[in-house]
Amino acid sequence: MKYTQPTLLWKGVMPAITTQFSLSGELDLKAFIKNLNAQVNAGASGIILGGTLGEASTLTAVEKAQLVQTTLKEVGEKVAVVLNIAEQSTQDAIAAAQSAQAQGAHGLMLLPPMRYKATDRETVAYFDEIAKATTLPIMIYNNPVDYKIEVTLDMFDALKSNPNINAVKESTRDITNVTRMRNRFNDRFAILCGVDTLAVEALMMGADGWVAGLVDAFPQETCAIYHYIKQGEFDKALSINRWFIPLLELDISPQLVQNIKLCEVATGLGTGHVRPPRLPLIGEEEKRVLAIIQQGMNSRPDVSDYKKYL
Repeated sequence: MKYTQPTLLWKGVMPAITTQFSLSGELDLKAFIKNLNAQVNAGASGIILGGTLGEASTLTAVEKAQLVQTTLKEVGEKVAVVLNIAEQSTQDAIAAAQSAQAQGAHGLMLLPPMRYKATDRETVAYFDEIAKATTLPIMIYNNPVDYKIEVTLDMFDALKSNPNINAVKESTRDITNVTRMRNRFNDRFAILCGVDTLAVEALMMGADGWVAGLVDAFPQETCAIYHYIKQGEFDKALSINRWFIPLLELDISPQLVQNIKLCEVATGLGTGHVRPPRLPLIGEEEKRVLAIIQQGMNSRPDVSDYKKYL
């Protein structure tokens, strides 16, 4: 499969996969591979490495390369392998993009400049320069809530001349933005929902895919929602989503990494360990999250029939 063709890359469920650590803080590749295979077996279309859930800010360049190489070796051409780029300088972002291409990654997810709140002109120039430095397909991550920079429709208009900028991770929290993108650009940009609690709504409005978080612990339920919607089985999708929402809300929290890693422990798909400055949840907050997880586990639905669509 040629993932350099954007129509094959930017669709379906794409887990923003967690990075697994041992108790001592080292990479736990055995646990990482177990989770990775659970995603592929559930029907994920791609794996996104080095995002927020991947705790990229705590990883060294060597460790990021190790995760890319491990993922490519394990999944081969079964699914797309996408590396997140979140750097402070254009130079470093270009270097990271070129390194990912050299390692064999199939695509990139690209955030605006980190730390510096760039102007619209600066943000477009940043994306432009990175796109021109690689031939990999690029998905722009549009998340003004967390990263304080909105990639507006006019900015996408300025970026559309780059043939390899061909998707957006839509995380503005405004579902009508899916329709605005379609009205303005038709199918020029693939649209993937980046907010777990809004995925059903975004997919029903025509989004192509879902960059998911709770999928790391619940891969089958997440993929089932996507496939039910795409096959018009809306009642099934809505029923699962109603069960899922208390868990999905754990993704829209500053402690989303700790929350989701606790979910992974419950479903046997992770070690639960985080890297500082993150610390494990304690006290009442830990009790609250564990109660939500336990309630979800006690009423976990049977979604096995979605696999007929894989």
